[in-house]
Amino acid sequence: MNDGSNILSQMNLRSREVFRRVVEGYLDTGDPVGSRTLTRSMSEKISAATIRNVMQDLEHLGLLGSPHISAGRIPTQQGLRMFVDGLLEVSSLTETDRESIDATLGHNESDVGSLLDRVGGALSGATHGASVVLTPKHEAPIKHLEFVSLAADRALVVIVFADGHVENRIFHPPAGQTPSSMREAANFLNALAEGKTLSDLRHTIEREIKARRQELNTLAAELVQSGLAIWENEGGRYERLIVRGRANLLDSATEAAELDRIRTLFDDLERKRDIAEFLELTDQGEGVRIFIGSENKLFSLSGSSLVVSPYMNADRKIIGAVGVIGPTRLNYGRIVPIVDYTAQMIGRLLTDRG
Repeated sequence: MNDGSNILSQMNLRSREVFRRVVEGYLDTGDPVGSRTLTRSMSEKISAATIRNVMQDLEHLGLLGSPHISAGRIPTQQGLRMFVDGLLEVSSLTETDRESIDATLGHNESDVGSLLDRVGGALSGATHGASVVLTPKHEAPIKHLEFVSLAADRALVVIVFADGHVENRIFHPPAGQTPSSMREAANFLNALAEGKTLSDLRHTIEREIKARRQELNTLAAELVQSGLAIWENEGGRYERLIVRGRANLLDSATEAAELDRIRTLFDDLERKRDIAEFLELTDQGEGVRIFIGSENKLFSLSGSSLVVSPYMNADRKIIGAVGVIGPTRLNYGRIVPIVDYTAQMIGRLLTDRG
């Protein structure tokens, strides 16, 4: 892909204005923008023929495309990227949007999941897209854990946290596990686990299992290692990705191909595919990021855009993310400040709750 900032800096004022007005028109209506439409809105009076020539130049640069046999143009993915990076004017958060997000704070339930579910609903309502909220892992210190065999190929790990929270996670243990190997694995882990969070424990296990492999029965060692995957997954009913507002995407679809892309997106979300990657999208640190179409490795098949921001705890550590998914013609300028405000609000809320 060409460097958008270089292309933009080399464009004259007329080309830049034609490009900007085509993109803004498309984002506003979802329709191709024609030269006759632009003659009425350009800041200088120029002919439709001149505008068509500029549009052709922009098409040669890969910034605009012609859908079907339409005389109008729409931005390509590269064009949208360049617009977002170089020309997007981000509006201020409106009082109405602020109030709709703030209204989710009027309840006092102790369950963080319920609170974030409500925040996701408000975000979806405010943006008319689908909202996604990646909830934090439970990071209280561990008090105790044990393995329970359910069948030859299924087992349960019960994790009891110091704050009284209990999680039950089903997984597939390595073949041949016996009651004694499960006890041995649990004893090994409990000797390491007390007072540590799950994240702490993962690093400790990796180190200790190398140093003390001789002390562990082979079966027990395999069970501990397979358990490493369990510590990090979303596990059972403790789903970490909350999605709200799918119907908004269906309402915005205008063509059969678009509906097919949205169904693909729904399938991705239902499978909770690559949840770990969701946080990787925000690994550049604080602030809102915009992923357009195939730049978005989570939902590339759907041709959707994702506006996402991490949120942090009191130690400035990223513990989750919040975002909006929609068609590539999202109103980016309005949605960016809403997502930014929501992420900051969630961070403050979770910090206040300790």
